[in-house]
Amino acid sequence: MIKALVLLALLPGLALAQDRHGGSGHDATVRHDFDDIEKYVERFENPERDTWQKPVAVLDILGVAEGEHVADLGAGTGYFTSRLSVAVGRTGQVYAVDIAPAMLEYIQQRDDITLPNVETILADPDDPKLPEGELELVLVVNTWHHIDDRLNYLKRLRGSLLKSGRVAVIDFREGELPVGPPAGTKLSREAVIAEFEKGGWTLGSESVVLQYQYFLIFHPPKQN
Repeated sequence: MIKALVLLALLPGLALAQDRHGGSGHDATVRHDFDDIEKYVERFENPERDTWQKPVAVLDILGVAEGEHVADLGAGTGYFTSRLSVAVGRTGQVYAVDIAPAMLEYIQQRDDITLPNVETILADPDDPKLPEGELELVLVVNTWHHIDDRLNYLKRLRGSLLKSGRVAVIDFREGELPVGPPAGTKLSREAVIAEFEKGGWTLGSESVVLQYQYFLIFHPPKQN
């Protein structure tokens, strides 16, 4: 039974953050209309993606365990959602979050999601609508650069985590690569770290297992 959730696959048009908010640098570097689901299924679910995305290694590094409650933020077609569902098992919970209804509908129809542990969430651009104080992990893959007002967004993510929770950000490195978005739309590793640190978060660990992407795991600021 898959309910209603959404990652963050985001908005139409291409606009740099500096054009919209006076160079704040904390808004989306690119926006897309994700209604053409067939195009994105072909791209996101291409079997060749496994060779560079290494989903098994990613979940192993994250230590996703049975019974955990996790979120796939910007879930898209559910590439990681389906794998998280298996990892957390029947006693766990996966929230597949996206702002694109077409993506969530696709996730709800995936044949490889067979456990009743996936809930889809149709998010707002500025609110993932995740439950409060429940999650061990929020996984954000190829999505962080799509989000506006990221410093305030971090506050919302903090509220969804357990004290021991963490946020993992995987996104494409700068420069021209064989896969991923155009170079000018990317956020650098250093920019992402700076944003989290400005919000009081700590870079807990970093993996270099991925050839084309940085892989950062952050711990939230302590709450009073």
